Amino acid sequence: MRKTALNDDILMQVEKPARYIGNEINSVVKDKAQVAVRFAMCFPDVYEIGMSHLGIQILYSMLNDWEDVWCERVYSPWMDLDQIMRRESIPLFGLESQEPVKDMDFLGITIQYEMCYTNILQVLELSQIPLLTKDRGEDMPIVIGGGPCVYNPEPIADFFDLFYIGEGETQYRPLFDWYLKNKRDGGTREDFLHGAAKIPGIYVPQFYEELYNEDGTIAGRRKKYEDIPDRILKEIVTDVTEAPYPLKPVVPFIKVTQDRVVLEIQRGCIRGCRFCQAGQIYRPVRERNVDRLKEYAVEMLRNTGHEEISLSSLSSSDYSELDGLLDFLIEECGRKHINISLPSLRIDAFSLDVMSKVQDVKKSSLTFAPEAGSQRLRDVINKGLTEEVILKGASLAFEGGWTKVKLYFMLGLPTETEEDILGIGDLSNKIAAAFFETVPKDNRVNGKVQITTSTSFFIPKPFTPFQWAPMCTKEEFLDKAHLTMQGIRSQLNQKSIKYNWHEADVSVLEGVLARGDRRVAQVIRKAYEKGCRFDSWSEFFHYELWLESFEACGLAIDFYTTRVRADDEIFPWDFIDCGVTREFLLREWKKAQEQTVSPNCRTQCQGCGANRFGVGVCYEE
Repeated sequence: MRKTALNDDILMQVEKPARYIGNEINSVVKDKAQVAVRFAMCFPDVYEIGMSHLGIQILYSMLNDWEDVWCERVYSPWMDLDQIMRRESIPLFGLESQEPVKDMDFLGITIQYEMCYTNILQVLELSQIPLLTKDRGEDMPIVIGGGPCVYNPEPIADFFDLFYIGEGETQYRPLFDWYLKNKRDGGTREDFLHGAAKIPGIYVPQFYEELYNEDGTIAGRRKKYEDIPDRILKEIVTDVTEAPYPLKPVVPFIKVTQDRVVLEIQRGCIRGCRFCQAGQIYRPVRERNVDRLKEYAVEMLRNTGHEEISLSSLSSSDYSELDGLLDFLIEECGRKHINISLPSLRIDAFSLDVMSKVQDVKKSSLTFAPEAGSQRLRDVINKGLTEEVILKGASLAFEGGWTKVKLYFMLGLPTETEEDILGIGDLSNKIAAAFFETVPKDNRVNGKVQITTSTSFFIPKPFTPFQWAPMCTKEEFLDKAHLTMQGIRSQLNQKSIKYNWHEADVSVLEGVLARGDRRVAQVIRKAYEKGCRFDSWSEFFHYELWLESFEACGLAIDFYTTRVRADDEIFPWDFIDCGVTREFLLREWKKAQEQTVSPNCRTQCQGCGANRFGVGVCYEE
């Protein structure tokens, strides 16, 4: 009989005890005496968020398919349990075995969002693992970081033994084999890390030192061993159809953020939006075979009992076999009363036709992402979307019976003017007007059109053309949001438009963490010691504690946000090769300032450098 790490008294004191007991359908329990490597796979956020992440399900399935490896799941305990675990000195545990993470060989942490950085320290401290890699002894797990945030790992480098750069399906087996060999040979932790640093895609930060100029910019890097690489090339799956996939995903006991079967139909994006990091780091586009996806859909629905299936992609409309896949799913899911979800569709007749096939009579809301209020600024960010296409798409949607539209924009984009900001209200109004022009009064069975316009604040990210761009201050962001609100309130159809905006202080901090260097680690630690965690949750975010931490560490926020960067400045992440060249990104940065649009990958190759991988859209006929 498996014993839970938390007794009944504790479970009765916390919200949603099912977060901590494991034993869900399709979870994997092995005999620990029969495995050679124990791996704790952590998502540093609450269970409901982490259980919705496809990447963890993929790696969990792949690692547990190996007989000598047992992969367990770990999530950040919610604040109620956090306090109890500290008070009672209960170590953080894996859900499957209910045994302490500190007794395992590896702790792997997927890092999807910069605002989870203090939660990484929470996980380490509750696991009773020293926060700093230099303080860890021979008996401590190897702490690995992966995910999109490790394309600039420097702000959290002090906390990780190694980082896995790129897609996780390729190098874990060689890493484990080297771990076991080093263990058999009586090697030390240092020996293991030295050997690991020579494995493609693996970065061991303690073997590299950042060197700084007098003005605080980076002068270069010094490495500890001559036989480790100067640059780390990202790992990439060349054949996504044959890559591991979780046909038996773990089914949670409680409602999670995305309670559905997820089919990843392709990786990468052809569009080249200049603000989008994912569109660059996941290049080139690689599609999964449609027949394989059909098989996966049937099997995963059978293995989970989920009542919804979602197609995952950065731009689902661009999947070349979407029509055929949808026809199959509509027939398959229709018989079983299973819903089909299609995120990441573009505003065009094809996408609306697709949505009309899969949405029920009620017609849930449509989501459009114009990103900018004017055509000029959409050209700057290379959105590749004209006002004519947006309004035509909206009109077609209204003719099809939709009455709710969500619009997403960004404020603070490079070269933005007051006219661009006021264009957000103008475009929202034109879409509302399109409803009244398109739908006769007698046919408005659902009443008036409901438009929700939301703005987030632009955050420059590494490996995008906008990595050189200065960022706005909190006050500038709020001024822009208020101007947007005024613009909407001045519109004829203002009563049909609701306006929301993101928190400005969170955006500023995210901007620091996204482009920070290794000195920022001390600020993260200081903020954590002051009580910061779950910073992505507005009820727990304390900006004043972060400001105090920056001041205590003698670092200026403006250095990382509003400062103008020279074309040849060395960035903290420049030692990583994401497959897209710096020359290409700089060329796109210049084109943005000239308001020049670049065609998408299928229209014309832009010479980004991703063709070196020899796969995907770069080699389509």
